[in-house]
Amino acid sequence: MSDRTPWQGWRDRDRENAGLPAAKGAGARRPFGGTWWGKAWLAALERQAQLDPNRLGRGRSYARRGSVLEMVVDPGVVRASVQGSRVTPYVVTVKIRAFDDAEWDAVLDVVSAQIGRVAALLDGELPPELVDDAQAAGLELLPDAGEVRTDCNCPDFAVPCKHSAAVCYLIADALDEDPFEVLLLRGKQKDELLSALRARRSTPTGEPPAIKPKPVGIVAKTAFARTPGPIPIPVRPLNQPGAPTAVQVLEPPRQSGVDGKDLVALATDAARRAWELAAGDGDGGLSLTRDQDLARRASGLLGTPALADLAHRAGLTARQLTSWAVAWREGGAGGLAVATAPPTTDDPDPAAMAEGLTVLDGVVEGNWITAERAQLRLAPDGLWYLFTKQFNDWMLSAPPSPDPAELLGRA
Repeated sequence: MSDRTPWQGWRDRDRENAGLPAAKGAGARRPFGGTWWGKAWLAALERQAQLDPNRLGRGRSYARRGSVLEMVVDPGVVRASVQGSRVTPYVVTVKIRAFDDAEWDAVLDVVSAQIGRVAALLDGELPPELVDDAQAAGLELLPDAGEVRTDCNCPDFAVPCKHSAAVCYLIADALDEDPFEVLLLRGKQKDELLSALRARRSTPTGEPPAIKPKPVGIVAKTAFARTPGPIPIPVRPLNQPGAPTAVQVLEPPRQSGVDGKDLVALATDAARRAWELAAGDGDGGLSLTRDQDLARRASGLLGTPALADLAHRAGLTARQLTSWAVAWREGGAGGLAVATAPPTTDDPDPAAMAEGLTVLDGVVEGNWITAERAQLRLAPDGLWYLFTKQFNDWMLSAPPSPDPAELLGRA
């Protein structure tokens, strides 16, 4: 029984209106192989055509202009009719070695062990981890050049000919559209594969596991009302924050705009903030503004390439975010506020400014005292902050102090 691909009817309506057979893949000069596995298929095709590569360009033209009239994908084989220069279409077959029963048992063992693999396939993604696991079992899900066998009844002796190449480019479209087509080329249809996986995840007796009834639950307020006395104090957490459980993260769909590494970084940061909240060490950053939280995150990335990436995502320069991160590390929210605020136009405390001038003889601008590569800034709360010039940027160089002389002694 054939398993026709979901793109079977592309542009059929246009050709029917013109009184022609339904064509496949017609369109502008569009690329083929939009996914990594589609590109892998085309790479195998190009390696196969190394002896006579000029047929590939003509094959792409055939695919784009709709010369492939019909294409059917069956387990291990693709059959198609391609309109060439003669009236009768040419018959093309593309064969891939199908796995035998023992090899499929190995593949099913790999897939059933990680339910996320199936979820990714159903979501239109072929996870690289599935390919890697199959390789560990000695199998290649994606065929190499030696496994792609093409045949056409045209008189051209090239392998592949332009008609076979056109079909292979449209196979790349099929793989992009549905990664289950990769498994179909290896001999298993989608419903057959899912049925086998369900059987493997059932009980040893072959019966599906019993579904436990969902607990009815109880409203928290009602539960506490039944408990006499005060609400118990939560157990204090460990002496240091933990890390999220190590999991193998599948890359989110490309259209989501989310990076898997970013999810891991945010989960790790959330675990640390939750620990601070549970330990009573602040509010876990819940009261921070956007800029404050950005500076807090950047302070943990100082000296790493990740800081530049974070700056780019936030619309800042790496130098600016580095300045923020250093200010947060040395002075927290107060340090960031002083680092990002211009000199005040209000008259600062004259006595405090006079004290600052006794230890740093420099130019006064509002609440700033600047002398060569050192600068003292007086905050509204009476604390002094010491900045030093580094690569033409003023960087907070020490925690604040009410004594400017102490700050200069640290420098």
